[in-house]
Amino acid sequence: MPMRQGPARPQILMSADALGGVWQYSLELARGLERRGLSVTLALMGPAPSTEALARAEAETGARILPTGLPLDWTAGRPAEVIAAAAALARLANDVGADLVHLHAPALALGAFEVPVVAVCHSCVATWWAALGDGSLPEDLAWRSDLAARGCRAADRLLAPTRAFAEATRAAYGLPQPPQVVLNGRHLAETLPETAPAAHAFTAGRLWDRAKNAAAIDRLAARLDVPLLAAGPVAGPNGERFTPRHLHPLGRLDGAEMARELDRRPVFVSLARYEPFGLAVLEAAGAGCALVLSDIPTFSELWQGAAILVPADDEAAAAQAVKGLLTDSDKRARLAAAAHARAARYGTEAMTESVLGVFRDCLGADAAGAAA
Repeated sequence: MPMRQGPARPQILMSADALGGVWQYSLELARGLERRGLSVTLALMGPAPSTEALARAEAETGARILPTGLPLDWTAGRPAEVIAAAAALARLANDVGADLVHLHAPALALGAFEVPVVAVCHSCVATWWAALGDGSLPEDLAWRSDLAARGCRAADRLLAPTRAFAEATRAAYGLPQPPQVVLNGRHLAETLPETAPAAHAFTAGRLWDRAKNAAAIDRLAARLDVPLLAAGPVAGPNGERFTPRHLHPLGRLDGAEMARELDRRPVFVSLARYEPFGLAVLEAAGAGCALVLSDIPTFSELWQGAAILVPADDEAAAAQAVKGLLTDSDKRARLAAAAHARAARYGTEAMTESVLGVFRDCLGADAAGAAA
């Protein structure tokens, strides 16, 4: 793919999705890139946050955010919608004078881009089905998987947030090699409050998504003598819905609200059966929460030795772990400190530097020279 001569300040077009963790990833990365001398335009696809939230995001990141109204690859009704969205992004890249395009979904790499394309495998239906489904992909997922596979091969560079998920992606699409691993990152506090941690448990995520295994967490909540609070939507844009019986649902929280909940340092629980990385876990660890997590490959890769790992569908073991932390303050403090120390490895600075290295490889030293 030909490379266009960039201006003194390299122009990056990033696509983003505001419905999950990709939104925070995009904002953190955009902020990091802007601080290193790149100019970022964020093309927001799917439902957009409020005008006020977008204005705050622009002010905090320094990036320009453009709500496009284009469909997300995983909520589109037919292949032509995804192909059209990819084509629209390619036109937008030309309009903004982009030197490089950074996509949040490989299927979008199928547009006729005239500049290098870096695509990130945050999650996909093929790996989701491999972890949660039974038998062959249903028709509605099969065409999405086909587009993703084609996009993986069309992109100039392919990234994934963990070794485990990179290998799962390689296997799902028959790639000659796995995507390059660039760990996700968040800006995390260096010091923790000295107040006593809260005497309850907490979870966060898209509760409607079967991958988050909210049903098992709901059963776990029934075994506890303390509340288990749950942040996140219970209804998804694809019609999926979760109805809690024992959890205390808080609904969707914005960044400030989530930070306030985590600053209370509850015991954080995730029994996800599929999780390519888990930004909510990282946020909890960064806030100094002790972690009880499902023993899946990504969590083991990231948090082994800094969390209690239990089988994803063993709510009895999870309840025992949570109760043990709530009653043993010393053990809880040790585990929280270990989680906080581990989280320091997964910061925004490290993520940005790794992505910049990929950009430099794609653009060449001269074109990316303005990025310090």
